[in-house]
Amino acid sequence: MPGGRTLVVGATGMIGGLAAQMLVRAGASVALAGRDTQLLAERSGLLGNRPYRPFDAYDLDGCAALAPWAAAALGGLDTTVVAIGVAGFGRAEEVSEAAAEHLMTVNALAPMAVVRGALPVLEPAGAVVVVTGLVVDRPLRGTADYTAAKTALAAWLDVVRRERRDRGVSVVDVRMPHLDGGFADRAVTGSPPRLPPGLDPARAVEEHVIAPIAAARRQGP
Repeated sequence: MPGGRTLVVGATGMIGGLAAQMLVRAGASVALAGRDTQLLAERSGLLGNRPYRPFDAYDLDGCAALAPWAAAALGGLDTTVVAIGVAGFGRAEEVSEAAAEHLMTVNALAPMAVVRGALPVLEPAGAVVVVTGLVVDRPLRGTADYTAAKTALAAWLDVVRRERRDRGVSVVDVRMPHLDGGFADRAVTGSPPRLPPGLDPARAVEEHVIAPIAAARRQGP
């Protein structure tokens, strides 16, 4: 069963919401975490009254507590999906320190805290699946701070993957391509550069999130 008992962090967003729907459809037991409490409750109801918990990315201790909560709610935890982040654009000298801090916190420190809290509670042959982005491999002008945050997360995950290689947990870094979902248009600072047409979100989540989860569950560490 893809996912088994799964925590989806970012379940009120496009990627996390689609992943949660697909996992429930596949028969997984799913717990939801997100920023918007009302939307989270609505998503929970639509998915069969799944357990849910709101969190704030700036509350790093709260982020780290999500996986232990989900393990208690689901009777164990096999997979943690982390699909949180925010875009930001502008030349390096144009980005305010507040915006730079926000980009680093939401795109790097908060996902790291979620994973850090998940590692001790995941079952053997469990998996953490974290969405970074294609910007790690293909940075664009006007994305220095955004790229730095996503790259920091990707580098951290690479080390964690090597640390956990002999301990039964798979670590999957999802370099999600640009999607047709308006993510770039909701940037916290600046305007997005000219981007190519985005891919279909549902198809991309199926390919880049659900398929790796199923593969990790089949293969183990």
